[in-house]
Amino acid sequence: MTNFDFFVDGPIVLLYFSIIFLVGIWLRKYVSNMDHFLVANRGVDVYLGIASLAATEFGIATCMANAELGFKYGLKGIIPGIALGGSMFIVGVSGFCIEPLRNMAVITIPELFEKKFGKKIRWASGLVIIIGGLLNMGLFLRQAGSFLSITMGIDEGYLEVLMTVILIFVGFYTVIGGMVSVLVTDYIQFILMCLGFVSITGIIIYEFGWYSILDESRAFHGSESLSLGFNSVYTLDRLILDILVAFASVLTWQTMISRILSAKNSKTAKSIYMVTAPYMLMRFVIPVFLGISALYFFGPNSYGGGKEILAMPNMVAQLIPVGLIGIVVAAMLAADMSTNSSYLIAWSSVIYNDILAPIHKNKWSSKKGLFYNRFIICCIGLFLLLYGLWYPLNNDLWVYMQVTGTIYLSSMSVLLIACCYFKNASPLGAAIAIIIGAVIPVSYLFLQDFSFSSALVKNIGPYKFGVLSFFLSSLGMVIGSIITKIKSK
Repeated sequence: MTNFDFFVDGPIVLLYFSIIFLVGIWLRKYVSNMDHFLVANRGVDVYLGIASLAATEFGIATCMANAELGFKYGLKGIIPGIALGGSMFIVGVSGFCIEPLRNMAVITIPELFEKKFGKKIRWASGLVIIIGGLLNMGLFLRQAGSFLSITMGIDEGYLEVLMTVILIFVGFYTVIGGMVSVLVTDYIQFILMCLGFVSITGIIIYEFGWYSILDESRAFHGSESLSLGFNSVYTLDRLILDILVAFASVLTWQTMISRILSAKNSKTAKSIYMVTAPYMLMRFVIPVFLGISALYFFGPNSYGGGKEILAMPNMVAQLIPVGLIGIVVAAMLAADMSTNSSYLIAWSSVIYNDILAPIHKNKWSSKKGLFYNRFIICCIGLFLLLYGLWYPLNNDLWVYMQVTGTIYLSSMSVLLIACCYFKNASPLGAAIAIIIGAVIPVSYLFLQDFSFSSALVKNIGPYKFGVLSFFLSSLGMVIGSIITKIKSK
């Protein structure tokens, strides 16, 4: 059941698609070389950087994942947002790692690692980033398709068709305009996104009342659901992992760092982080509130057994009136397209710039480089479509995103810090850190599905695996560097 009217709301969504399509074609003339395509010729100012970073990091999958946290855990779902916003502000004020990174004028982080650790580490870093990044993004299309099918009243049997249509459109305007297209359209998407979510939140508070919504969460989850303290659900290891993932994401997550690398200078880069930090908190606060509101709207027994993630879009479909729901759907599409396009460019830049570096050796012409980057984006899109159709989600979506992100966040953050501030860091230490940082979370993803190990792995939980990945990766860097120093004597 939905209030979406194809004759009233449909034209609103169609208008948005038309504007983005025309802008993408118009911007094509400004993309003539690799710097234009991947880092917008390093011409991003503070305001554009803020809008772009904010729009990029808030897609449909992120919104649904965070709303699921609110539905299942109450206000404790905003803790990852506090960690992320706090980390971004601290890094922005101090310039920790991002200032020397921007001053090196690289396109990707592995490019910086080559200067410190050599070409092999650069290649290995690129490989780990791609594995973690693509797995992390793997369920984006499915969540977007689910949201649209629910809110627009499209039969679930057409989910695959919706996923394909979204992918084709996003891929088209990303391939045409690259980072230039993404940055410019992010302005439109940021405005639409803010308008849509402010409208939803206002309607919910007006209809139900702030205290009534929170009382339902307290009644179902207990009074602790409205606090930020520990309990049997939100344990210390989970908090530690939230902090580690947040800090590592701010330093090394390619879609965030690409804005730093696209900034005019390091001062601009720091300002982008400082001003965007509060928004990174709000990208959790609003969806978590929507999740708590869905709990109030449907009651605690309507969505269970892994279906909690569908509560928020069903509430939006039934609660938001005709006309406004078209704006909301357009806003969600705006957010999702910004996220997907930025991610496609981020991963293609790593594949081209780092993994394929031994092949092209930076000698290919700009025309040839643009062709292969666009071809890589198409291949990534095809992988995401197939993976989204195949992979079964066994945990909270946010847990899945943390575990897959840790595959590269744990080691890349260690390597970046060591590269900037650890004089004795060695290639051996970097190699050990990369291997350990990837093996532990990948092991969790595989072992949780095998009958002989699933019970043990689930008992340990994803949070301990994630924390262990960060800790042992750091230890590996130190031990490997010490061994290198001893051998050199």
